[in-house]
Amino acid sequence: MADNDKKGNDPNLIMLTDTPPTRADAVKNRAVLLRTARRLFNAQGVDNVSMTQLADEAGVGKGTLYRHFSNKAEVCYALLDTEQRDLQAETFTNLRDKADPIPALRVFLAGVVDFVWRNDELLSPALHEGNVSSLDFPAHVWYRQTIRGLLGRAGATGDLDYMTDVLYIMLNVETIHYQRHTLGYDQTRIQEGLFAVVDRLIG
Repeated sequence: MADNDKKGNDPNLIMLTDTPPTRADAVKNRAVLLRTARRLFNAQGVDNVSMTQLADEAGVGKGTLYRHFSNKAEVCYALLDTEQRDLQAETFTNLRDKADPIPALRVFLAGVVDFVWRNDELLSPALHEGNVSSLDFPAHVWYRQTIRGLLGRAGATGDLDYMTDVLYIMLNVETIHYQRHTLGYDQTRIQEGLFAVVDRLIG
């Protein structure tokens, strides 16, 4: 019997192997996981959804899930990423289109408050499970840079860095969470309060 007639060497024999997923498969799985996570988080709250439940609901194995996300914090980061990029793009457009820095600063502060307000359920777990302070979180550092630049352009006098810190800390996730859930402030009150602080700092 020739070698290629043996079962193991038959060129016509199709061998089923557990091949790694293609890039297209990986992209598709990631998209399914994020859509499923958004749906579950909206319906049940982030704290009430486990990684096991996420994998089951998405119809993927745990191995696939953990190849994309090591923990729930990373899932939250991924969901926030698109909105964070949109906020940055809107901010750059706003800064380009508005010659007056004070209206530009108001629009920026309102945009950040809206972002934090809409993503309250995602931001807190992402930061806490990732053991990162929102004040040091890389995606938030540009908040401070933007505020400082606009205050400087508006002619604010005095300790510009400290003035920047006052506004930056008021945009902190924990600060807005406390104002919203403990003090009962609504979004409008928080935004208008920030505008009043800006007027005091500039004035």
